[in-house]
Amino acid sequence: MKRWYLPLFLVTFVSFASFAQEATKNVWLVDLNGPVGPASVDLIIRTIEDAQAGPGQPEAVIIRMNTPGGLDKAMRDLVQVILSSDVPVVTYVAPDGARAASAGTYIAYASHVAAMSPASNIGSSTPVSLAPTPQMPTPKDGNEEKPTELDAMSRKVVNDAVAYLQSLAELRNRNVEWAEETVREGANLRASEALDQNVIDLVAANVDDLLKQMDGIEVSTPAGSRTIQTADAHITFIETDWRHELLQTITDPSIAYGMLIIGIYALMLEFYNPGLIIPAVTGLILILLATYGLQMLPVNYVGVALLLVGMGLMVAEVVTPTFGVLGIGGLIAFVLGSIVMFDSDLPGYDLPIGIIAAFTAATGLTLFFIVGAAVRARNAKVVTGMEALLGSTGEAVDDFETDKSGFRGYVFVAGENWIAECSDPVSAGDTLQVENIDGLTLSVSKED
Repeated sequence: MKRWYLPLFLVTFVSFASFAQEATKNVWLVDLNGPVGPASVDLIIRTIEDAQAGPGQPEAVIIRMNTPGGLDKAMRDLVQVILSSDVPVVTYVAPDGARAASAGTYIAYASHVAAMSPASNIGSSTPVSLAPTPQMPTPKDGNEEKPTELDAMSRKVVNDAVAYLQSLAELRNRNVEWAEETVREGANLRASEALDQNVIDLVAANVDDLLKQMDGIEVSTPAGSRTIQTADAHITFIETDWRHELLQTITDPSIAYGMLIIGIYALMLEFYNPGLIIPAVTGLILILLATYGLQMLPVNYVGVALLLVGMGLMVAEVVTPTFGVLGIGGLIAFVLGSIVMFDSDLPGYDLPIGIIAAFTAATGLTLFFIVGAAVRARNAKVVTGMEALLGSTGEAVDDFETDKSGFRGYVFVAGENWIAECSDPVSAGDTLQVENIDGLTLSVSKED
């Protein structure tokens, strides 16, 4: 009897397995913990792009966020990717005590779903670049009207930020009026207030609660309307990789600054000791890595120029007798360049004074002592080869014979007998000093 039921069984089994796989929903979760910068944004952008590229797209990508803010360019890059994503992106401000300040507010507004844990806050979206000057508007004489005491450039920056956040609010049907308030006045909201004022969509105690609450929410994506189905969904945690770790390292202002200085040290060592190779290779690698990191950071290139000029002046002090003028000027330029190099008050993107002081002291000592020693060694008296005989003394081996140019004989110098010429009569045992060398013949003179 033929086993006709075996193929039918296989087809049924495969169909059931496929159905079970489709029934298991998947959600990706990636953390944004700390300042919004090139490294953190790169990881999230790659996560969203991978979620769209895979054959089985997740139901949503959750960005679990706790940030004090960050770089405007990095924030805008992430917002653009969120807006163009076919996979719903959910921003979840968590855990309790977390915040979505400054750039974090823009990311939350851009997301398809914005959620917060109960003890968290959102806001303070005034551009940080305005903090030093000028002062932000404050009410006058108890009047709640907003004065307009900003200069032209500051008004442009504020108005641009307001329009940007309001456009995101309109796209996601969120509070447009508060979007202006948080930019112009740095307004903040706790989670319950943000929910009441339609700034966010959900308040969830944890990720499991978030998945239950947003199950069935319909969102709009570039691919069309989509209903999120996250009930009992499996959570895939996105771990950091080597690329993220490398980018996070070289975009740290202290590390980028240190790599630049050490790279210059290494090249200087190669210049003063040609042929070592290792310092040149190391220096070039460090300078290139530092340059790559610096171009992603809010760098004031006048500060970089002052830094290099300061090091050049300190080198000039070593090789020229200026009695400290160039050296002091170089140290001042080095310190000023280091202070203004990172033109930002953003948290996590400033250069600690302790780092500046340490590298200033190390640079001064290195250039004044090590480079000075190299220059002194270059100018020191030669102690090897034929040139080392100049100025040395020896003893006449025998009486010099009369020659057409004077007197000629043998002198014992540096452990060897040399043919020598002298303008004065020389007797055996006389002490002679080498004045010149012509081939293998020494020109000598009698010591007084």
